[in-house]
Amino acid sequence: MRHILKDIRLYIVIGSIGLLGVLVLIVADTWVMPAYTNYGEGITVPDVKNLSMEQAVAQFTSIGLRYEVYDERPNEVLPPGHVMDQNPLGGTIVKPNRKIYLMISAETRPTVSMPPLMGNSLDNARIQLQVRGLQLGSITYESSPYRNSVLRQSVAPGESIRRNTVIHLVIGDGIGQRRIATPNLIGLRLTQAQLRIRDSALRVGEITFEASSVFEPNHVLRFTPAGTDSLFEGMTINLVVTEKPNVQEAIEGGVVLNDSIPRF
Repeated sequence: MRHILKDIRLYIVIGSIGLLGVLVLIVADTWVMPAYTNYGEGITVPDVKNLSMEQAVAQFTSIGLRYEVYDERPNEVLPPGHVMDQNPLGGTIVKPNRKIYLMISAETRPTVSMPPLMGNSLDNARIQLQVRGLQLGSITYESSPYRNSVLRQSVAPGESIRRNTVIHLVIGDGIGQRRIATPNLIGLRLTQAQLRIRDSALRVGEITFEASSVFEPNHVLRFTPAGTDSLFEGMTINLVVTEKPNVQEAIEGGVVLNDSIPRF
């Protein structure tokens, strides 16, 4: 009989504990949690984009919302200190005291110096633009033996420009099929020869000097490649330029200085 009473008491204790747990869950679900989470309460987030910070803050404060500026960026349209973007967006239902994150228009746009890209490969030019915060625009290919090399850039090197400026490039296609008439350079002054080479869409290559009693110093004695009527566009021309001959060498060679060697 005593064993039966003990078992009954044990069942009563276990049942009471279980009932108490159920009551605690009901109370928590019905009153405690809703009160903690503001159940049934919601605030519509106002759309403050394009408004000034003063206007946005006034709207948030009046309805019990907080705010935080998470980024500032330059904007071509909005004046400084205006809301460019927000999260959550306007019209979203949120809990009271929710924080709204704002992106604000900055005072000024930072500037960078335009790098010299001509002669660089397209890949290298792309990296240089990216490092400086510039945008690569259109890529136009032009006949040139220098494949994927930058021939021209839309902004001059060293110019101060805003970040995110779009830069357009002209790139060599590596073909260079157009032929250029070989310029006549013999006897020209070095500076004149260099200008004529560049005007002919050719490139000035190696310049070496050689003594001559025929031409004055700094005149073209010969050039390579020679012996052809035309060259491919972009080819390099190497020049041999005169310098004043050594007097002793002229005497030993049987040259009469007064007649053969120009006086300078």
